[in-house]
Amino acid sequence: MAAPDLIIPAAEAQLLFTAANADAALLYLYLKAGRPCQDACGALGMSQARYALALAALEQLQLYTRQAPPREPPEPQPVTDGDMMRELAAGTEFSKLLGEVQRRFGRVLSTEEVRQLVRIYRSYGLAPEVITILINYCIQRQRQNNNPRMPSFRAIEREAAAWEREGVETMEQAAAYMQQRLLQQTQLGRIRQAFGIQDRRLTQSEETYIRRWLDWGFGEPEIAFAYDKTCLNTGGLRWAYLNSILESWHSQGLTTLAQIRAGDRPAAKPARTSRPGYRVQQHDGQLSPLQQAAVERLMNETEK
Repeated sequence: MAAPDLIIPAAEAQLLFTAANADAALLYLYLKAGRPCQDACGALGMSQARYALALAALEQLQLYTRQAPPREPPEPQPVTDGDMMRELAAGTEFSKLLGEVQRRFGRVLSTEEVRQLVRIYRSYGLAPEVITILINYCIQRQRQNNNPRMPSFRAIEREAAAWEREGVETMEQAAAYMQQRLLQQTQLGRIRQAFGIQDRRLTQSEETYIRRWLDWGFGEPEIAFAYDKTCLNTGGLRWAYLNSILESWHSQGLTTLAQIRAGDRPAAKPARTSRPGYRVQQHDGQLSPLQQAAVERLMNETEK
């Protein structure tokens, strides 16, 4: 599949013209093409100093924003029996959290489960109310997957680490994040069926692909349309090829079927040539005087 054309908004182009900074313009084009920032010096032949100045210029023009480094969750600390006794003291926040979790599970938690809950409570900086929403999300996710069992506390802890990385801290953030993830989970199931995957669950990599497409703003109809194009061009489901189609639309700002059908036009094919380096004269084209003379000379030689 051909690489998509690079689209530069007029307002951004005007900013680059006004800045008159060749390094900044070159770096802008490089980053706009989706190339990795860390490889820019080698790819563009810039020194570290030139690269730093170009990047600072783009930031000043508000054409680039540095990405904050991903938040790494803290290492879970071991929980001793003494830690458990202190957290279980009557009236503590944790004792109230434990009561709510046991109500949701419909049973008394085992000692090991309580220990894991204490570790979640202490290690990830999540408020008790947020942990309650997190556990409710894990339970609903199990039900969406037609799994009647309650989630394990190992799975809950993995989800807690993910929430901490995403910066989910308040009840409002937790409720919105839960709603978004559950909606995506429903969409994942429908997209899996649209792809004809019936006898197994999606792998982690496949799920990551689909979540990325949903985060780009595509819905199920657009993803199904890209899947149909993939099957026509490759004969089946090819995840990388399907991703390249959607990535192309995303880079062009096409997110709805109407936009895609109107804007995703195949590139015009070059004219056929009889030999490498020789263009074929079109039937409705006009011959130049030089060409007319060549034709007449060829006709005369043929008659002889």
